Amino acid sequence: MNWKPYAKSIIGGLVAGLTALGTALTDNQVTTSEWVGVAIAALAALGIVYAVPNKPA
Repeated sequence: MNWKPYAKSIIGGLVAGLTALGTALTDNQVTTSEWVGVAIAALAALGIVYAVPNKPA
């Protein structure tokens, strides 16, 4: 499988998820609702970045 067309969206989703997780860890624990927030942030970023086309060469 060629993953290059999806790399931008994967990295965007990963960064958003890790950022949300870092924010959730400020009190040294992650609750269920914070995990849901992390998942929503990662999936939303993944979908939004995937929907934006790359700049033509």
